[in-house]
Amino acid sequence: MAQILETHPDNPQPRHIRAAAQALREGKLIVYPTDSGYAFGWRMDNTKAPKTVAQLRGLETPHFYSIMVNNLSQINDFALMDNVAFRLIKNHTPGPYTFILPATRRVPKKLQHQKRRSIGVRLPDNPVVHELVAELGEPFMSSSLELPDADMLETDARDLNERIGHAVEYIIDTGFVPPEPSTVVDLVDGVPVVLREGKGVVDFV
Repeated sequence: MAQILETHPDNPQPRHIRAAAQALREGKLIVYPTDSGYAFGWRMDNTKAPKTVAQLRGLETPHFYSIMVNNLSQINDFALMDNVAFRLIKNHTPGPYTFILPATRRVPKKLQHQKRRSIGVRLPDNPVVHELVAELGEPFMSSSLELPDADMLETDARDLNERIGHAVEYIIDTGFVPPEPSTVVDLVDGVPVVLREGKGVVDFV
C-alpha cells in the first residue's frame, strides 16, 4: 500500500514535498493534486512508469502524457512557442490547461507524439505542483488519474489506496479537488485548436 501524505493544499509541508520528490528520483510513481483533479506523476527518465500507468488506467492504445512545469521558461526547454502560443499560454497560466506544442530535441522521442513530434505541457495553479517541481529541480511527467469503471476522476485518498496503492509510493492528499479535466489546446500549427474543453475557460477561438 502507498503512504498517504495529508498535506495542506495552500502551504504544503516541506517534508512531504521532499519525500515525494525523492520517490520520483528513485523511479517511483506518486499520486498528487493538480488544479483539475488528482494525477499520477513520475520522473521524465522513468521508462517503466508510463506502462504501469497505462495498465492502471486500462489504456490499450499508445497514450501520450504531459510535462508538468512551474514557470514559462521551463516550457522553452521542452517545447517550441511562437508568438501566438506564448501570448496565449502567458495569459492563461497558471491554470487548468494542457497545451500541445512542437517538442524540442531535449524531449526523449518516446515521450513525443511520433507523427507530429509534439508534447503536452501543463503549468497548473496548484502549490503542490510548484513545490514538487522546485524540489525535484526539473519538470516531471503526469497523467490524469482516470481509472476503469469509475464514473468520475477519483478524489478520496483511501479509496485510491485500495485500488492502486500497490503501484505507487505516495499519495499526496490535500482533500477534495474538483475532478474536472483540463482543457486541451493544440498549438502545433500556430493556430489554437481545442481538442477537449474542460475546466479552463475557452476565450481565444
